[in-house]
Amino acid sequence: MLTDPDRRRILIFLGFAFGIAWLTALVIYLTGGLTHGRVLARGIPLALVLLATTYMWAPALANIFTRLVTREGWQYVGLRPYFKRGWPYWIYPWVLPAVLTVLGAILFFVLMPQYYGGLDQARSQLQRAGLSIPANLELLIALETLGAVLISPPLNVVATFGEEFGWRAYLLPKLMPLGGRQAVIILGLIWGVWHWPVIAMGYEFGMRYPGFPWSGMMLFLLLTISGSALLSWVALHGRSVWPAAIGHAALNGIGNIAAIFTRGQPPSLLGPAPVGLIALVPFLIFALILFLSRSAFEPQVPNNFPWPAREETSPALGTSL
Repeated sequence: MLTDPDRRRILIFLGFAFGIAWLTALVIYLTGGLTHGRVLARGIPLALVLLATTYMWAPALANIFTRLVTREGWQYVGLRPYFKRGWPYWIYPWVLPAVLTVLGAILFFVLMPQYYGGLDQARSQLQRAGLSIPANLELLIALETLGAVLISPPLNVVATFGEEFGWRAYLLPKLMPLGGRQAVIILGLIWGVWHWPVIAMGYEFGMRYPGFPWSGMMLFLLLTISGSALLSWVALHGRSVWPAAIGHAALNGIGNIAAIFTRGQPPSLLGPAPVGLIALVPFLIFALILFLSRSAFEPQVPNNFPWPAREETSPALGTSL
């Protein structure tokens, strides 16, 4: 059960996280929206700047502001990396989003082959972009995909940390007294609703839900619940928020990889990006496996709190774990 102080802290945190983000979304909407808004110097859209800074960093700011307002302190923040015992959970989030995304795209194209353009479509897109076509296009695509898998997490982690330092580092521990599974589901729902203003304005993973804004909002909750399962799992077992930030960055970096092979206008409610129901199936299956596990969402520290205290040491060695 949640204690009264934790209930109060959760409400304050949500007030900051939603208030900052949704007020930012209102500013974006009033200044022309995501696609027709004001443009700053050097052609940089104002909406992009506000999304990458204020909106996406609202949960991190909410973490900081809530701790200051409630005088909670900074003992359990989840920032220390624990490689020695948790190193596999730094690798899983680096790789799994790409594997699940590719499997989802394959499933989509198998079920809806009319939207698969193959290498001809990829070649056509490169030509329209004014790029030279190499003799070995397959090798180029393979290398580009591998590069996206390896490089996108460290490149995107600065942006995704703004969300994860709020959702996984602060809100997840506060919800854990409800039980790990319940905490992950509730967090996934909150995370999804928090995205609704930008989805309503027509953007997520570079994809749109044309003609289905409300259905898109509801469908997106399935993605955030399954994403919450994956990211909470690696954060809890990695004993740090950083694996979740890496996984979130990896998903953002690889999420639209199937676009280069896509022909025509596929229904975004179905795929081929993970925002579509068919392409989301591998994520849902993986999340179900985690939910069926007894230990996937259990804290990994002796005092049952998700994050070790800053001063935690090994009794035998007297050094950081």
